[in-house]
Amino acid sequence: MNTGQKIVIDPVTRVEGHGRITVHLDENHHVEEARLHIVEFRGFEKFVHGRPYWEVPVLVQRLCGICPVSHHLAGAKAIDEIVGISPGSDHTLTPTAEKMRRLMHYGQVFQSHVLHFFYLCSPDLLFGIDGEVESRNIVGVAMAEPELAKKAILMRKFGQEIIRATAGKKVHGISAVPGGIHKTLSAEERDYFLNGKEIPAIDTMIDWALEGLDFFKSFHRDNREWLDGYAAVPSSHMGMVRKDGALDLYHGDLKVVDAEGTLLQTFDYHDYLNELGEETKSWSYMKFPYLRSLGRQDGWYRVGPLPRLNVCEFLPSPLAQKEFEAFRAYTGGRANNMSMHYHWARLIEVVHAAEVIRDLLADPDLQKDNLIARGTAAGEGIGVVEAPRGTLFHHYKVDDAGRINFCNLIVSTTNNNTAMNRAVAAAAEDLMEGVPEVTEAMTNGVEVVLRAYDPCLSCATHAVGQMPLRIELYDAGGTLRDVRVR
Repeated sequence: MNTGQKIVIDPVTRVEGHGRITVHLDENHHVEEARLHIVEFRGFEKFVHGRPYWEVPVLVQRLCGICPVSHHLAGAKAIDEIVGISPGSDHTLTPTAEKMRRLMHYGQVFQSHVLHFFYLCSPDLLFGIDGEVESRNIVGVAMAEPELAKKAILMRKFGQEIIRATAGKKVHGISAVPGGIHKTLSAEERDYFLNGKEIPAIDTMIDWALEGLDFFKSFHRDNREWLDGYAAVPSSHMGMVRKDGALDLYHGDLKVVDAEGTLLQTFDYHDYLNELGEETKSWSYMKFPYLRSLGRQDGWYRVGPLPRLNVCEFLPSPLAQKEFEAFRAYTGGRANNMSMHYHWARLIEVVHAAEVIRDLLADPDLQKDNLIARGTAAGEGIGVVEAPRGTLFHHYKVDDAGRINFCNLIVSTTNNNTAMNRAVAAAAEDLMEGVPEVTEAMTNGVEVVLRAYDPCLSCATHAVGQMPLRIELYDAGGTLRDVRVR
């Protein structure tokens, strides 16, 4: 008698970190349940205990090799407050320090978005979910679209070079320090990005960013029904905005809208503990955040490029603003809940990041030498930035000796946890419901929608309360002998 089937996708491919998807089918081939499991454990919320606060910006970025700048800056913003520096207060970063950090941050967003879309996700669009397995990579993209791949590689290099020039290293930089930054951008470094002699210039990056966006829009025109309907999940959306409602990836208030785009709330990120709750489940190492005002059942939300364009009023750069207007017009001004449209929003942000980088490179403040500010020391600091994948929270407390005695991190992928699980379930239902035989293409199709969220699973493995733990003991022949579960 057929008692159902368990489909396991392990590991999930073309994402950062290690994860597994399970789909449970009943005896009639109906999807009963689908889940995303995070199966690696990272203990940074405990590792930092006892460390001096000034180590935080360089220590916590070791969470990830893909988005270290995001952790570097969120940690730095939190530590700024511990030394008495806070936006909107009597003691703020110097203009040079803030602009250097912003340049670093937008360079990170630029390179990360390019890496994710062109290297990891474009094969899903170029070859389809049933394309040859061997082609689902940047080499396959280069064979099919050599100019597209070449430009993508050089675009990512440009972003990495921005990070190197501002952070000191391409990966795990050292530039953000308590109260500021430790280096400026020299005139020679600035000209390196402007003159196009050694690498394509920033103006070329903007042109190529627009071409990449046109690539997606062309694909959308030809595949509108699939991109619009596939695993679309109505949800609330959260992102950071300036006081005037503009998108700001470095600093602002947090704004939340519902699935229609109606404002739910706007709050200072320092109040996040009052506004957001977190719960754990036995089958994942990742927390499940929710809006306290809506409760655990209905309070889940999404973050990242798609929600950011759903919550902001405008983009403060002209070319991206024009694209943003077309993006919002597509849904008649309502919130966009189409999971695959994360790619559309992500590529608009690539254009925006390139424009911001161009403007910052032209700013003479980056060659000035007023780098560090100081205020009145405090025992606690909270830093929030919009990482490429969404809203990132860092929260620290210190003792009288300046040692960390409390750390709480809510990373972008954690904020998207419930949404990703809902999208995975929706994709499984779209592809596997009532189908007698599940194919490799179907399992890849479930991964496709997860990749749209650009999950960073290494960053996301944190928990509150008692961590779930499963230990499996196998003998030399590979036979499972014992299982212990906490």
